[in-house]
Amino acid sequence: MPSEKHEIITFKVPESLKDAMKGVPNRSEFIRNAILTALDSVCPLCKGTGIFSPHQKEHWKQFTRDHSIQECEDCHALHLVCDRSHGSAEDR
Repeated sequence: MPSEKHEIITFKVPESLKDAMKGVPNRSEFIRNAILTALDSVCPLCKGTGIFSPHQKEHWKQFTRDHSIQECEDCHALHLVCDRSHGSAEDR
């Protein structure tokens, strides 16, 4: 299988970030890994913008009728919990 084609992307950084990366031996690899890690953690609804569209907000309001955000007692991470009672199979 041929290796994936690479494309060069450039972007500006503040001098403080440039200075902080001076000791990183392979900055390209470091940046690629950081971007892939960040993309793996992007909110699936807002895609990282931090903002819901009006339509998404309406869907969210409907969703929260039967769901809540709770903090895990062990790791303290926030997570979604279904608050629906265990009703009929039709409700599930």
